[in-house]
Amino acid sequence: MFIGGENMNITNKSQENLQEIYLAGGCFWGVEAYMEKINGVKDAQSGYANGKTTQTNYRIIGQTDHAETVKVVYDANKISLDKLLKYYFRIIDPTSINKQGNDRGRQYRTGIYYQNEHDKNIILQAIKLQQEKYKEKIQVEVQSLENYIPAEEYHQDYLKKNPNGYCHIDLNLADQIIIDPADYPKPDDSELKAKLTPLQYSVTQNKNTEHSFSNEYWDNFQPGIYVDVTTGEPLFTSADKYDSGCGWPSFTKPIIPEVVNYSNDTSFNMVRTEVLSRSGKAHLGHVFEDGPKDKGGLRYCINSASIKFIPLDKMEEENYGYLTHLVEGK
Repeated sequence: MFIGGENMNITNKSQENLQEIYLAGGCFWGVEAYMEKINGVKDAQSGYANGKTTQTNYRIIGQTDHAETVKVVYDANKISLDKLLKYYFRIIDPTSINKQGNDRGRQYRTGIYYQNEHDKNIILQAIKLQQEKYKEKIQVEVQSLENYIPAEEYHQDYLKKNPNGYCHIDLNLADQIIIDPADYPKPDDSELKAKLTPLQYSVTQNKNTEHSFSNEYWDNFQPGIYVDVTTGEPLFTSADKYDSGCGWPSFTKPIIPEVVNYSNDTSFNMVRTEVLSRSGKAHLGHVFEDGPKDKGGLRYCINSASIKFIPLDKMEEENYGYLTHLVEGK
């Protein structure tokens, strides 16, 4: 059974593992609303953190040097801190000092405030990886949490109360899913031989092809997702599957572009574009330019032996719940 999502060692999927992190990213109205949209986040609360005093309020945070900060409570069985920080970095300019969007002042500085050394190490590694993307130095404050105070009630869920209120970030960025290859490591060859059928091994590792019209998923149109049979990494959704008449599962696009790689294939005196899974580097099939024109014109012709189908009603159980909206069309 494949275990997707964020925690590879979950023994009881129904049990929550609630953790907290405190994120400063400019005006807390938008950060709070954005975080609440992310699958695995249980609650977000606007507040003030890491100032000089144990008490403050909105009128005097400039004097107490608190940062507008969002307390994020998340289920670590559904989303890791590392992935949550990837979402956070989407909405900030980490090189700015004391400003985000149109807001200026120390209270709008960026910061990640932790409560234990384990989280600190994850944060520092995330900062290191982000720094590779910028020439300027990243200015995100990384400190142990101090003097956190919840903001006044009128600040809580501000954008729900005021749908046309000011927001310096694009809330739709929360809907752009992140699939981290680190969550789906490739087993070694001996493990693959033990877990895969001979056909699955032959196709994924030796680039062979199964028979058309007699494979497992060519005519399956149930709602769900298709994952790499070697690693469990999500690859395609039923929403993008169609009957191409070729006798193999056909898709108009991968679930997100990053989960597949491409290679030139000149075997059998043909020139084709091979499709491989990102994390498992498994041979999946080929992509052709004879797909539906109204959906991009591509046809991903994929071997059933390279993929595993997870039905919609099993996705939450298998820790792919963060992808159900792609299948349900929400």
